[in-house]
Amino acid sequence: MIFKSVSRQTLFPLVVAAVLLAASAACAQDAVTIRVSADKSLGSWKPIWRFFGYDEPNYTYMAHGKPLLAELSALSADPVYVRTHNLLTSGNGEPALKWGSTNAYTEDANGRPVYDWTILDRIFDSYRDAGVRPFVEIGFMPQALSTHPEPYQHTWPKGPLGTGWAYPPNDYEKWSKLVEEWVRHSVQRYGRAQVESWYWELWNEPDIFYWHGTPEDYFKLYDFTAAAVKRALPSARVGGPATTGASAKRAGEYLRQFLEHCNTGKNYATGKTGCPLDFISYHAKGRIALVDGHPRMDIAKQTADVQQGLEIIAAFPKSKTLPIVLSESDPEGCAACSVRQNPENSYRNGPLYAAYTAAMLANIADLSQQYGNHVEGMLTWAFEFEGQPYFSGFRTLATNGIDKPVLNVFRMAGLMHGVRVQAAGSDTSAPEARAVSDVRALATRSDRDVSVLVWNYYRDDAPGPDQKVTIDIAGLPQGPTRLLLTHYRIDQSHSNAYALWQQQGSPQEPTPEQYAALVAAGQLQTLESPRWVDVSGGKTRIQLVLPREAVSLLQLRW
Repeated sequence: MIFKSVSRQTLFPLVVAAVLLAASAACAQDAVTIRVSADKSLGSWKPIWRFFGYDEPNYTYMAHGKPLLAELSALSADPVYVRTHNLLTSGNGEPALKWGSTNAYTEDANGRPVYDWTILDRIFDSYRDAGVRPFVEIGFMPQALSTHPEPYQHTWPKGPLGTGWAYPPNDYEKWSKLVEEWVRHSVQRYGRAQVESWYWELWNEPDIFYWHGTPEDYFKLYDFTAAAVKRALPSARVGGPATTGASAKRAGEYLRQFLEHCNTGKNYATGKTGCPLDFISYHAKGRIALVDGHPRMDIAKQTADVQQGLEIIAAFPKSKTLPIVLSESDPEGCAACSVRQNPENSYRNGPLYAAYTAAMLANIADLSQQYGNHVEGMLTWAFEFEGQPYFSGFRTLATNGIDKPVLNVFRMAGLMHGVRVQAAGSDTSAPEARAVSDVRALATRSDRDVSVLVWNYYRDDAPGPDQKVTIDIAGLPQGPTRLLLTHYRIDQSHSNAYALWQQQGSPQEPTPEQYAALVAAGQLQTLESPRWVDVSGGKTRIQLVLPREAVSLLQLRW
């Protein structure tokens, strides 16, 4: 009776849709096999992920800033680096979205420089005390040095960002002396060896509104800055240009022109040819859109940014072997844009952000290896926003002292060490297809363990089928017959404080008991108790079910 009441024209597309949906679900359920060859080294495992940053430097020493820095320090046995904007911006030290200040430089009534390191010391002391190191972004322009000093502080989002802080200096010699004095002060306060381990990067994204000058103005600023850094500490590392994604024509050309200047251009500060360049930095960002009410990620855009930058650098013989830091590397562009204004940013609270980051880590590691393995850093532009509502959808690692799932993917990466080993999947999809759906793995081996990081990334933040995964591991030591397996997991019910917060009713004033539970839920958790797995002929097999957006770290120890 039901079929008689429906026309053939109506029924046919419904049947076709149902068949396609069933076929799609069945395909998604097909097991993916990942073959790890623990005896096939791809070179040392570089912890490129241990770089983080944020706009607002004054959050560094606030209530939740200091504890978060300590958590970042604990992620890795290797140094963790932190980059922040506004380290030379004029102001009273009161933060706002996309704003901060230190008032390091002013001038007296006669135009003589006045240096005040009080707030800068508070920021860098917090780094030192937490055990992290500065990735020093030299900027922005103090008001007394700006060629366009008024208006100086922006009122974003009510007005444009690029106000007086974004202009070239009115006196390059005074700017150079400011940088020199800053480096000298840092050496005196923190020690020569410590400052030698820092990165000194000039400015941020000079190819867009962050710099209201020409490329030549920036190159001139770089020459005077590099000379100042080297006068104060010849062994210091200085670099740039921190441009936006190189897949954009303007940004790619800016990076190319900068490298040409550093290699063969006339130095504005010395009159000689070329200038010091100890590392190269540029940015890589994805895109995000709201599709059918849910976020859709675009990892292909970020991957293209990375690749285009590496291709540009590879064309310069004098530069192609220098360390490269992606000094912002993110799924999209605006950390300070919350879910309230941008509902597509809801992905930041849940496990999709973690799965995306794992997939992008693999993409960058693969591209780095392809172009000479010179990428040193993949800097995540996320920290915390003080005094904001819980899980308000800013791009952060934590909210009000509660860690988000994305922080746990870095905890997983921090447990991997030794050499990277081969991990090949049965999924031979083209990169275009992997930009939609990606189930792959990264694997490392040290003297006593093998670690396999595996993820189920899908670009749409929407429910979907679980993925069966078989991991075949070969090349294990011949002696042991059993290895201890520890299985860490990020998904909807593990290492996920956001899911618990929703279950609690999304409280904006959680009780002490609720808050303690949220803090615990924000830590990295295991899927099961550690267990022994059998090994035969240096081989073992691990089978698991990986939900959409989930990330697992499997560690085998002997």
